[in-house]
Amino acid sequence: MNENPQKKAPFLSLRWILLAGYAVAGIVPLLLLSSTMLHSVQGYFVEERKKELLSEANVISGQLTSSGFLFNKEARSDMEEIILETSQNGDFRVLVLDSSCMVVYDTGYEDVGKTYLLPEVIQAMDSRDTAKEQENGTVYAAASVMGLSNQRSGVVLIVDGMKDVQDIVGDIGKEAYLLLASIVALLFVFMVAVSKVFTEPVKNMIGIIKEMAEGHFERRAKVEHKMHTELVDLAIACNQMADQLDKVESTRQQFVSNVSHELKTPLSSVKVLSESILLMEDVPKEMYVEFLHDINSEVDRMTAIINDLLTLVKLDQKEIPLNFKETDLNQLMGGIVKRLQPLADVKGVTLETDYLKEITADVDEMKLSLAISNLVDNAVKYTPENGTVKVTLDADHQHAFITVADTGIGIPEDEVNRIFERFYRVDKTRDRETGGTGLGLSITHATIMMHKGSIKVNSKEEEGTTILVRIPLKQQSVTQA
Repeated sequence: MNENPQKKAPFLSLRWILLAGYAVAGIVPLLLLSSTMLHSVQGYFVEERKKELLSEANVISGQLTSSGFLFNKEARSDMEEIILETSQNGDFRVLVLDSSCMVVYDTGYEDVGKTYLLPEVIQAMDSRDTAKEQENGTVYAAASVMGLSNQRSGVVLIVDGMKDVQDIVGDIGKEAYLLLASIVALLFVFMVAVSKVFTEPVKNMIGIIKEMAEGHFERRAKVEHKMHTELVDLAIACNQMADQLDKVESTRQQFVSNVSHELKTPLSSVKVLSESILLMEDVPKEMYVEFLHDINSEVDRMTAIINDLLTLVKLDQKEIPLNFKETDLNQLMGGIVKRLQPLADVKGVTLETDYLKEITADVDEMKLSLAISNLVDNAVKYTPENGTVKVTLDADHQHAFITVADTGIGIPEDEVNRIFERFYRVDKTRDRETGGTGLGLSITHATIMMHKGSIKVNSKEEEGTTILVRIPLKQQSVTQA
């Protein structure tokens, strides 16, 4: 059965996404703003023209009223000339309607005798002079004409196509859109430059990360110090990751080298001892036994190294579960000191204890006991005769604190941070004499970390070493043994 491979999402460049975002956030509001401003300008001019036309209509209405235009046909000729002149000067059309809304005079000479039942005309007849803009852009301004007995006998209607206003607004619009186009062009250039500033470092870092994925851990991202931004933080984090990967690779290579060396030494000894037995003739039984004991010791040493390595691997891969249970730490520490007391006595080292509180905590008793035993054992081994090793137990409301302090030979300052590395030895010869595999402190560190704790080391050469272990009193999830 053929399965259709899942389609990958199309690649979207961050740069184009930023450009689109800038366009929507910058250019679109600018277009809306310019359109709104043009509309407002046009509305302002229309309102002003409506007021002007209504004023003209009222002036003509007053002239018609005083001359009796609607009732004295003999006086119309002079008045018509005045109205026509006003119409030509203002570039608008004037119509005079009687009380029946019939046109009695039209400066356009088109609609005389027609009836205009316009809303503006009817409102003017009802004593509400008005000026309104029509859907086609034309403005009607209507004012009533007073007749005999102070009654409304007609209406003056001014019709203006607003061509001059449209021309002015059009000119303003052209200038505005030309300016807007220039601004948009400048904004686009600016946005392209800004998007490049933001995306180029990201592209460079992606290229560097790809190279690191291929094993080139020496590659580093360029860090710009002119302005500290998130991109600078990203570059620094990328370089820190590269440093860690480089360190891990270096540690891996060193680890392989150390394992090879540690196993090669006992294997070489076994080979030399076995060849010696094979080459010698008439060897007494006692010598065979001695050689076989030496071979057995080297095999035990290799077994110890391999067992410690397997333990570390399982701890790293979380294959060794921790069985947390409420444990009396005072009793646990007492058991450790009791087991190591004979070693201290043989070396002439004073092993002191100071339990400041009765403390219980959720720990894996066996694994924590082994980890702390490694610390106390090392302290005793590397403390000279008449020295002192002091074990202290204390706690606050959240953590237990186990301190192992000695008056031993100490650790050089530049070596302190490396003592938990696998197979790392400050003095390899001294470690051979004490019989360690070089993995005990690594196992201790891994065990403390799995307890969600911490371990700190303070040391000075020829003055001694103090190791502080911090363990939570309560684990977030406790598995009962």
